[in-house]
Amino acid sequence: MTATEGLRPRDEGLSRAQEHPGKDDSPARAHPWRHGLKEHRGLLVAASLFVAMFALYIAKHPRGFSADIINTAANKGVLLALVAMGQTIPILTTGLDLSVGMVLVLTNCVASYVIVGGPLETALGVVCVVIIGLFCGIANGVIVVYGRLQPIIATLATGSIYYGLALLLRPTPGGTDVNTDFADAVTASLPGGIPVTIVILAAIVLLVWAPYRRSAIGRAAYAVGSSEQAAYMSGLPIARAKLTAYAMSGLFAALAGLVLTSITYSGEASASIGGSYTLNSIAAVVIGGTSLFGGSGGAIGSIFGAFVLRTIGDLLFVFDLDALWQPLFLGTVLLAAVSLDSFRLLRLKNRLDVFG
Repeated sequence: MTATEGLRPRDEGLSRAQEHPGKDDSPARAHPWRHGLKEHRGLLVAASLFVAMFALYIAKHPRGFSADIINTAANKGVLLALVAMGQTIPILTTGLDLSVGMVLVLTNCVASYVIVGGPLETALGVVCVVIIGLFCGIANGVIVVYGRLQPIIATLATGSIYYGLALLLRPTPGGTDVNTDFADAVTASLPGGIPVTIVILAAIVLLVWAPYRRSAIGRAAYAVGSSEQAAYMSGLPIARAKLTAYAMSGLFAALAGLVLTSITYSGEASASIGGSYTLNSIAAVVIGGTSLFGGSGGAIGSIFGAFVLRTIGDLLFVFDLDALWQPLFLGTVLLAAVSLDSFRLLRLKNRLDVFG
């Protein structure tokens, strides 16, 4: 017997895949749970942080785990969560929407005029507000895609226009004719203490975000964010993906405008509100694990990031700290999250590894 006759096929230079053609020993196949944890790491961190912070808030609050406290926290959190969802999609394409807060302000002012009368008039008013938000988002997308302007410049300019329109509609805060039945229904609690806004948010995730995420245009948005050149060479609809991203941003901002109107019963053209929600939406996106470099993350993480930011303000209240500390905490959290994201990419030899 020769020396090679006693060797197994694997010893003769055959790989494990050649020995077992039907077996896939790639790391993702061998440990799918590890791949899932890596892919959703930002989401899991944001969710864990929110649970810990909210538990501390409830433990410290004098009224504890009551329906009113839960409902109030939910209404504030959902409002920012919707704006953050709108911010997420342009960021996935390596863009940015600095007008999202002003679209919120504009649709809030419009809603204070059109969410009036009976059920039919109110329903038409809701449709009108949503269409205006979509139009604002599409306008942003057209300027970015076909005007070939940088998103940060284009949306900063359009945001000023939207604020000017809001100021034209509401030079002073108002809206005493808002349909209070509709507003109360949106901000109320269901039997069992479940906030209606949480149900609305869940419905939006299931009916809007989930189908978009699984659609061809949604996958194209992720591809554009990971490598626009590769997406172009693959024949993906880059222009349509970007245009849809900004349209979705306007849609979510309009939905947030409806919630804000329901909470306040009025409309207000406030530059500080618009600027605050724009900044907070970016912070929520980053905290939720979406990379500012595009192509990685999702709206679910941004939702938890929004609730984390809102809980920071609540914790300052229950611990009797000055509200002026909130910008400091917000800036620190945002800087830390962005720095971690940047360091993670700097450690990679191949940037595509972040998507693997």
